[in-house]
Amino acid sequence: MELIANSNQVIPTEQVITSVSEGNFIEANTEQVALNHLQKKCIIPVFSKDNESTISHYQFISKAKEVVQGLFPDLLVKEPNIRVSHVVKGRIPSAIGKPAKELLEHEKTIYYERCAFLIDIPEIKQIVNGNELSLSVGGVRAYNQENLYSKKSMEKFKVFIGFKNQVCTNLCIATDGFSNEIRIASINELSDKMSNLFSGYNKEKHLGNMERMNMFQLSESQFAHFIGKLRMYQYLDKPTQNKVFPLTLNDSQVNKVVKDYFECPNFGRNSEGSINLWNLYNLCTEANKSSYIDSNFERNVNAYELINNLGNSLQNSTPNWLLT
Repeated sequence: MELIANSNQVIPTEQVITSVSEGNFIEANTEQVALNHLQKKCIIPVFSKDNESTISHYQFISKAKEVVQGLFPDLLVKEPNIRVSHVVKGRIPSAIGKPAKELLEHEKTIYYERCAFLIDIPEIKQIVNGNELSLSVGGVRAYNQENLYSKKSMEKFKVFIGFKNQVCTNLCIATDGFSNEIRIASINELSDKMSNLFSGYNKEKHLGNMERMNMFQLSESQFAHFIGKLRMYQYLDKPTQNKVFPLTLNDSQVNKVVKDYFECPNFGRNSEGSINLWNLYNLCTEANKSSYIDSNFERNVNAYELINNLGNSLQNSTPNWLLT
């Protein structure tokens, strides 16, 4: 897929966004807010040593939306679905000492430490293993990953391009469609960074790898062995961990995978207890929805790499610590 920005293209009024991207792509400790809320209701943190402003969540999402519209000028692009967490509350100076229950709205200040968004391009879609996937773009800003006690420096953002499974709103993110650390000094630099990421994303390879997952199955005993190894991983010594595939799902998420293996109507086990890798992948990405915003996307990518690692071992009959 070739993705080239066209900043001179005029977007007809009827093609401009008409609805919000749907679904809870992240669930843990988050709430949904509108872009207008971030613009008008939230203060902007600064770097304390020089009082220089950070790039706000509103600026980040607005610029990303502008970039996506420029890359896909002839397609419907939905409004961002925005999830926030870890609210930081304050009050204006004149409200010092006032009981919290007596605070007026204009006396309160807030901003969100962590923010994630998703923008759907629903006209680019593909059926994979019986599920409809639509192309999506998203990003994360987490102030807890910045040193706000220093002088202004390059600021960190995370951006991805991939697919969303319409059956369950699970995100499907490949390694080449995700940047864990985009560093920019000004919001205008984001366009080039996002365009470079999108142009390097191989949509056909991503879809092909997901199609392939349906070809391989784990028996009930193999699945049980796999779950046991997931639980063992965190207790391995570092030299041993370094020799096996890195795993990022936590214990509660592994519990969710097991629960859904038995109960999920869409991606659960077959009648004889086996499960194909496509269904296992979706159990992992569903469980990942409980990850906090600042670790969600990288864990999603890890799930994709994990399932492909299992598929490679099954296809080539090579040993795999998770299965042996």
